[in-house]
Amino acid sequence: MASKPTYDSEIAFQSDRRKAAVELIKILSDLWYDSAIELVLFRNQLMDRNVSEILKLHEYAGEFVNKPISIFDSVEMVQAIKLLNLPASKLDIGKLTFEYHKEEATNLSSSAFLSKKLKDAKQQPKLEPKDVVLYGFGRIGRLVARELMGKSGSGSQLRLRAIVTRDKLTPTILEKRAALLRSDSVHGDFYGTVRVDTKLQALIINGMTVYIISAAKPEDIDYTAYGINEALIIDNTGAFRDQEALQRHLTSKGSKKVLLTAPGKGIPNIVHGVNHLEHSPDTVDIFSAASCTTNAITPILKVIEDAFGVVHGHLETIHAYTNDQNLVDNMHSKYRRGRAAALNMVITETGAGKAVSKALPSLENKLTSNAIRVPVPNGSLAILNLEINKKTNLKKINEVIKTAALSGALVEQIKYEFNDELVSSDIVGSTAPAIYDSKATIVSPNGKNIILYIWYDNEFGYSHQVVRLAKYIAKVRRFTYY
Repeated sequence: MASKPTYDSEIAFQSDRRKAAVELIKILSDLWYDSAIELVLFRNQLMDRNVSEILKLHEYAGEFVNKPISIFDSVEMVQAIKLLNLPASKLDIGKLTFEYHKEEATNLSSSAFLSKKLKDAKQQPKLEPKDVVLYGFGRIGRLVARELMGKSGSGSQLRLRAIVTRDKLTPTILEKRAALLRSDSVHGDFYGTVRVDTKLQALIINGMTVYIISAAKPEDIDYTAYGINEALIIDNTGAFRDQEALQRHLTSKGSKKVLLTAPGKGIPNIVHGVNHLEHSPDTVDIFSAASCTTNAITPILKVIEDAFGVVHGHLETIHAYTNDQNLVDNMHSKYRRGRAAALNMVITETGAGKAVSKALPSLENKLTSNAIRVPVPNGSLAILNLEINKKTNLKKINEVIKTAALSGALVEQIKYEFNDELVSSDIVGSTAPAIYDSKATIVSPNGKNIILYIWYDNEFGYSHQVVRLAKYIAKVRRFTYY
């Protein structure tokens, strides 16, 4: 019979784990800032995490693969990665560690194993950094700015150079813009520094100059005057939605490509991970990142369509209220949206059901959809009620989606959640646009009707999809191993 651990031995073990996490943090930082190598743990970000958060992520990783993933294993893996002198990359050390232990019978050292697995990394072409301009600086614009500046690393990918607003740029306005970037009521404080340079009319974010440009029309801007060339313009104003209107951005000197952070008309609507490869940036100049709801449901629908076939279905999205609604009852162009957002559940329409078919043509005319805005500021839930072709059961549904979350083209898009007590506030800050609630799924007795619950951070998760698509458009996607 095994002896029970003593309290002192438990303290010593926890101390060793925490010291290992500190070492992991240092190596993560060295790899990122020296070599633009970003390490994640089953798609969960590790940069800017504290010791306790990193240890908690290892607990999730072990549950995800039904096998313990030790912090000591992770340290061994990142030490070996550091010695390989890889080019700019994004690597999942959770998956690498899991695969290494599965292949232990080969008797390879961790270094030899990584050299074999990552041999293609050194064949990747050198990245050419791309200038980025945020046209508009609202909820999505600020979160994209946070991601770009917080993950600038060695500057080998996307470089945020300017932000365009309609404001008259007084010192007070600049300081207000800076304050909104520093602090956010939903997402907390920005992990970095933001100050105002009134002489340059710029924000100095993490020591880097980002110009604030005042303009009423895209045509009025000469980006080259700010040293900006061939820029990707990320339009998050919502003012321009079709090909003709968005084309105006390309008349500005120094612009090259346009990405709309909303559904667009007459342009490719992209859900990164699902259909981005169908539209090459060599031939397309204007892209749409679709909507947050479309990004949440499309990856899951693709998995279900591929595995079982969808006959038809209905989407109901329980969506956080947005700036389009009134805080108190007042006039609005739409009847129900005029009622106080923080006091009411409000039925409204969503085009997400139809929009899915732009990424998955096989689902055209198969989905109806509606939305209910509810009194939470962020964090939404999509309920998919689907009739499928092939009979299934709960275990099979969960296996298929878990497999998609572990490997394949949708690992960045789908997070598989085990939590029995998951609520909307728990998913705030998730980088995945679709969080599959495995404990909520319902399958009918005949196995032909399924109801899936898909959570999504309609701001943070969507913003990360925007950045993923931006990197694809700008051709600065690093070598990845997921």
